[in-house]
Formats: sequence, C-alpha cells, structure tokens
Amino acid sequence: MISERLQDHVALITGAASGVGRATAHRFATERCRAIYLFDRNAEGLDQVVAELADICPRAVAVQGDVGVDGDCERVVQQVIDEEGRLDIFVGNAPAHSAAPFLEMSRDEWDRVLRINLRSSFVLGQLVGRVMRDQGGGSIMYTASVSSLGASMEYAHYGASKAGIANLVQTMALELVGHGVRVNAVSPGPLDTPQSRDVLGSDEAMERARESWPLVPMNRLGLPEEVAAAFAFLASDDASYITGINLVVDGGLTAHAYSIPEELADR
Repeated sequence: MISERLQDHVALITGAASGVGRATAHRFATERCRAIYLFDRNAEGLDQVVAELADICPRAVAVQGDVGVDGDCERVVQQVIDEEGRLDIFVGNAPAHSAAPFLEMSRDEWDRVLRINLRSSFVLGQLVGRVMRDQGGGSIMYTASVSSLGASMEYAHYGASKAGIANLVQTMALELVGHGVRVNAVSPGPLDTPQSRDVLGSDEAMERARESWPLVPMNRLGLPEEVAAAFAFLASDDASYITGINLVVDGGLTAHAYSIPEELADR
C-alpha cells in the first residue's frame, strides 16, 4: 500500500517526460503531492504525463525547457514560486548520454554531456537551494548512476558527470543542512527505460535484456518505478535523518568487485 507521505507538497521534476522522471511524477502523485511541475524538452511527452496524472494529482503542470539553458532553469523555478509560493521537493533527473572511445570523443560532446548532467545540477541546485533556504527547508535529489562509482568503457563523459553529481550532493548537503534542506542522490543500475533502449540499439536487444541481464545478481533490468520509490522515500519525513547519501538501486550490481566468466568458473 502506498502512503500519503508527500501530502500537500510541491515538487519539480526535470526529465519528466519519460523513464524515471515520468515514474517519479506518478509516484509523487499517488503519495498526494498537491502540485507537480514537469520540466522537459519533450512537449508531447510532457502533455502525455500530465494527462496520465489528471485523475490522481490536483495540479500537474508541464513546462517545456532545456536544463542546459540557464534562462530556462531560472524560468521554471520562478514559475513554481509565482504559482505555488513554495517548492518542497526537487528531483534533478534530465539525462544526457552517448558513447565514444576516450581518444575519439569530441570536445563538443564532452561539453554537452557535462553541461546537461553536471552543470545543470549546479545551476538548478543553487536556484532551488536558495528558495528552500528562505522558506526554511526542503528536499533536493538527483539521479546519479552506478557510473558514479566505477568506469565503463566509452562513457568517460557520462561517468565523470555522474561522479560529479555524487560529490556535489555531499557538498550541498553539508552547506544546506543548517537551513533544513536535505540533499541526496539515487544511483540506478541498468534500467528498462527509453535511454537503455537507445544504448542497446534495437528493440530485439532490449527484449533480450528484459529477459536476462547476467551481470546483475537479480538477473534483470530495474524498473523506473523502483527508482521512483527511492525518491519518494528520500523526499519524505521517513528519511528525515538522511542527507548527503548516494543511494544505489542496482539489483546487487555493485555488491561484488568482479564476476568470473561462466566459461572459466569450473577451471
């Protein structure tokens, strides 16, 4: 049974048109947030999520914009304050990713991924943090990744950005705790999301991944709803003594240092 831990709260979620952002909006709505602002570049996807929330959330608002543009970040935070008078929960989730060998990665692509993933976390963190400081409290959360804890080939920019988020969260937590603001990250492992489908390259590969993911001890992809549940917990008073953590939601992926290939296991 889902509780009503977030009753009367106002939330802002970036990257809200699909995947983890969409699932988090649904979870916050069922936990009785009174207003949820959905921020994304994908206007069509935002409209769909707003329609999905119509019967379960008193107020779901779509705001089209790009977290990589400072003016858009300033605009959405100001809109929330102008219309609601406060902001209780912020989830920074808008993702950027691509794959390229380190020696071949362009500087432009490095800059793009760092701008969307890390720089926007700083920009929005400042904007939201100042609001929450002045109102006397709140919860700031970010989607990091298991890539914040270890490297993956061809993802130097993505891993660096997510590791940066994990460290940024710790600094923000220390500096804002005196204002009643808690700051945390959630680090998902492999998930069943549109981003994963893009990485795998085909619907067929995605179907195979849904059936089995041997590197994960639970042998499956995680669900966006499972990450959303972590955000709901961290946003609630159930996590009132938790700040500065990077909560890993990965089916056990990072629990072991290495795996022995099956073909070598009996040697």
